[in-house]
Amino acid sequence: MPTPDQTTARWFTSSRSTNNGDCVECAVLPDAIAVRDSKDRTGPTLHFSADQWTAFVTQLTARRVS
Repeated sequence: MPTPDQTTARWFTSSRSTNNGDCVECAVLPDAIAVRDSKDRTGPTLHFSADQWTAFVTQLTARRVS
């Protein structure tokens, strides 16, 4: 996946996030979901398609419930 344009990205962290430095930030882009380390906001980002992100979140939710 080519690197999406992130110039207008609105980054956010989970409402369950604490200030312990172990967080990631996410941004919903037109063609992808971007994820970055909250301690290194100018560092590299990971990009996922909407389908990939949905599968990832579904797996996390399933593991938390069981």
